[in-house]
Amino acid sequence: MTTRIGIAGITGRMGQLLTEEIAAAGATLAGGTSRTNPDLAALAATCDVVIDFTNAATAQANARIMVDSRKAWVLGTSGLSAADEAAVQAAAQSIPVVYASNFSAGVNLVLALAERMGAALPADAYDAEIVEMHHRQKVDAPSGTAVGMGRAVAKGRGVKLDDVMESGRHGHTGARKTGAIGFAALRGGQVVGEHSLIFAAGSEHIVLTHRAFDRRTFATGAVRAALWAVSQPPRLYSMMDVLGMA
Repeated sequence: MTTRIGIAGITGRMGQLLTEEIAAAGATLAGGTSRTNPDLAALAATCDVVIDFTNAATAQANARIMVDSRKAWVLGTSGLSAADEAAVQAAAQSIPVVYASNFSAGVNLVLALAERMGAALPADAYDAEIVEMHHRQKVDAPSGTAVGMGRAVAKGRGVKLDDVMESGRHGHTGARKTGAIGFAALRGGQVVGEHSLIFAAGSEHIVLTHRAFDRRTFATGAVRAALWAVSQPPRLYSMMDVLGMA
């Protein structure tokens, strides 16, 4: 019997790509939710795992529904608040949850490198700045992937991102704080996603960049995560776990 996968938000751009990737992987599409048919509980009852690329506003409610369903949950929604992430972490005590800011294999390799670079390049000598650009319709900033980069650098440096994050500088901000991790968010056109991590020292600059040209890479990774998650015990996983890099 093939894995039955449901899609929360099946009528969106990602939903359509997920539908194609589920078929390509030889899995079964169990159905999906949409604005006109938002019943996630009914969907979860018919499948083994749900892939969720909906909206941050639904994260806490979806977490409760998925716990009640006892099915695996693959969550790719960005812009989650601290309370939203707490709800996701709580859900992972009862069900397997794969929560990732980005499901691209390439991005996750970049995140692994970002952590190592953060550890190797001293914060008092190398300023870390993250620049991202997305399509004009994106509603959250900085992007989930940019925040993921920042968290990776912060982890490498042994600090919490919330304590060193500087985002959206404007006006007379004063000199840059030593150890800060800066963010700049650009929006325009139909850019799928571009992220650059810059380490700037007095004598050199090191730039780590990832560019996505097709959203399908996210769909392919999410389906891979779904097929992996159904056989895992309850826990909060990342795409690093799926790729065997954790």
